[in-house]
Amino acid sequence: MKKFPIGISTLSEILNGGYYYVDKTPLVRQMTEEGKYFFICRPRRFGKSLFIDTLKEAFEGNRALFKGLYLENNWDWSEKYPVVHISFGGGVIKNRVELENKISEIFIEHQNTYSIKLQSTGSAGKFRELILQLAEKFKRNVVILVDEYDKPILDNITDLEIAKEVREGLKNLYSIIKDCDAHVKFCLLTGVTKFSKVSLFSGLNNLKDLTLDVRYATICGYTQTDVKTVFAECLEGVDLEELKRWYNGYNFMGEPVYNPFDVLLYLDSREYKNYWFETATPGFLMELMLTKRFYLPALKHLETGESLIGSFDVDKLYLETIMFQTGYLTIDSVRRMGGLLRYKLKYPNFEVETSFSDYMLNYLVEDAARKGHIQSNLYDAVTQNQPEDFKSIFHSFFASIPNDWYRKNSIAKYEGYYASIFYSYFVSLGFEVIPEDTTNHGRIDMTVKHENRVYIFEFKVIELIKEKNSALQQIQQKAYHEKYLAEAESLHLIGVEFSSEEKNIVSFEIQRVKSLKK
Repeated sequence: MKKFPIGISTLSEILNGGYYYVDKTPLVRQMTEEGKYFFICRPRRFGKSLFIDTLKEAFEGNRALFKGLYLENNWDWSEKYPVVHISFGGGVIKNRVELENKISEIFIEHQNTYSIKLQSTGSAGKFRELILQLAEKFKRNVVILVDEYDKPILDNITDLEIAKEVREGLKNLYSIIKDCDAHVKFCLLTGVTKFSKVSLFSGLNNLKDLTLDVRYATICGYTQTDVKTVFAECLEGVDLEELKRWYNGYNFMGEPVYNPFDVLLYLDSREYKNYWFETATPGFLMELMLTKRFYLPALKHLETGESLIGSFDVDKLYLETIMFQTGYLTIDSVRRMGGLLRYKLKYPNFEVETSFSDYMLNYLVEDAARKGHIQSNLYDAVTQNQPEDFKSIFHSFFASIPNDWYRKNSIAKYEGYYASIFYSYFVSLGFEVIPEDTTNHGRIDMTVKHENRVYIFEFKVIELIKEKNSALQQIQQKAYHEKYLAEAESLHLIGVEFSSEEKNIVSFEIQRVKSLKK
């Protein structure tokens, strides 16, 4: 049995070291035949660096490495090209000076590799000189591959001024590529996010964006067929539907794909865990959500336009854009409205949805042990069908948040904050949660389902209430529960009212409704 290439992004090591490999070389051939300048963004841990390295090996003419792969007999191996490989994946760049130092180190490595001498002092000048010298020395145009092109900006995304300085440094660097067009054979930039061409690529506005091109939807990630064929000998005893529920679902306008990192770690350990999510913490997203008072349950059915899903800039940060590009949301469906496109987004899979909600709670609760205790009690209350315990469980949660946190955040003054907390706890435990559940009589704030039990929630903040009806009375009068009368064996209506002044639950009413199910 072969080994799992966990964390390996070097093609030669994978192919020569006895590791499993999903052949992406047909897309190498396709891309190089269709154009010259390309850009693609994918979430972290999706195999972007491996694809970059595959291109590098192909252009350098290392035919022996591709034995048995598609490219072996579908590539002109008589042509070899010098390759400039720029990667910002390693380390953290804290400012413009460190960026310039990193670029200088990269060019010194190329200088040593190709036995040339660069005389220029600035990074842009060195880049131009490198391209021209390589083209002259090898009598071939140069291949330029940039991996994690955006990471220096993302390293400083919470500091606007430094992020802008770093952006200008990268903009200066990338502008050289177009200026040297006559000496460029091929160019690909990869990253996690897509910054606007105006802000970062004004000098390189001829990049063809493949991010949502259906022909390249599977360029990174594993398809269901990949999993069933390449890893066939590893699948004995594996529930493929459960594997799909946990880790598949990333949609880039084509066949949905798995995150490779998740698949490899699961097949290695045979244990379902939040592997991908745990490799980085979305603290910046939490800050952005709190600042914008975003209603967390809305992420399950978020709609956005083409401009927001496409690109952003450091001083114009949109939660929907960042959530999609970083992999916390994916495309559910697309609707055309005349000349416009509307995208409906969703969580890609069970891992991301539960992990994101759990992390949201970690961000709000300083005492991790208390959070875990609350989750344990809530899980028991649901699985044992004891909704009357919900009140004390959530009351203790809100009581545990320090007053200092509320002084720093005005978020507690709107209804969505409290509903988001309830939502996060239930989702983090893996229960089926439907926010803004549509019925014939209106929308339920939140429905929680477990096995044959249904809990219908209505939330209100008393300082914001205009009508006299309580939260429970609204459920009763609008007959929200009728939707589940024939489905649920156990059906509870729960009205929860909060006070932004007391910062806690002030009313919690429960009514059990007799089900029609026998």
